[in-house]
Amino acid sequence: MPNRPRIVRIRGWAAVAVAAVAVLALGACESGSDGPDKAGGAAGPSVVAPGKPGEPARTLSAEEAAKAVPDDSPNSADFGYARMMIEHHEQALVMTALVPDRADSGRVKRLAERIAAAQGPEIDAMRGWLKNHGGDKATDRHGHGHGTMPGMATDAQLRQLREADGRAFDELFLKLMITHHQGAVTMAADVLSDGNNVQVEEMANDVIAQQTAEIGRMRDM
Repeated sequence: MPNRPRIVRIRGWAAVAVAAVAVLALGACESGSDGPDKAGGAAGPSVVAPGKPGEPARTLSAEEAAKAVPDDSPNSADFGYARMMIEHHEQALVMTALVPDRADSGRVKRLAERIAAAQGPEIDAMRGWLKNHGGDKATDRHGHGHGTMPGMATDAQLRQLREADGRAFDELFLKLMITHHQGAVTMAADVLSDGNNVQVEEMANDVIAQQTAEIGRMRDM
């Protein structure tokens, strides 16, 4: 069974900070009816947060915990990734749509069905993310043009795929789709390094895990 790697940016301190704010908010609600504390009206309880590796724990006030929550506002890498990956996935759907009528292998047909079933909803999710963050009408591609997205099949390769049939089609489809998936994994790894938004990070990790596993299956065919 192929490995399913998952690349996750380390956000341990961010998670602690978010949890601290939640605890502080809960503490404020529970103690709100008691009025100022006897020590002089300090604003809210304190929270002990684990330190980073090699560092001691810290005691945070409500204000410090709130400031510790990171800003995950989308940056140009996040927006560029979502727009490019939509286009990248759309080409995969074009390729998989050819499979039912032209492929010979049942395994290739089932693979194409899984790819289409996964990438269609992912396109919808990325479009929804762009709309929610005001990036659905922007044009920035984070330095990438249409022809420079990794893994994209050329027009000539797509024509060749449309003209192929049977086993020849299967072989070409697998070759192009492996390259296509490798490009998607590269794009996802790039946004994990350069992006800032947690939702984009989650989508990129899903792409890496799913498409790496599919690359392994395609190589075994």
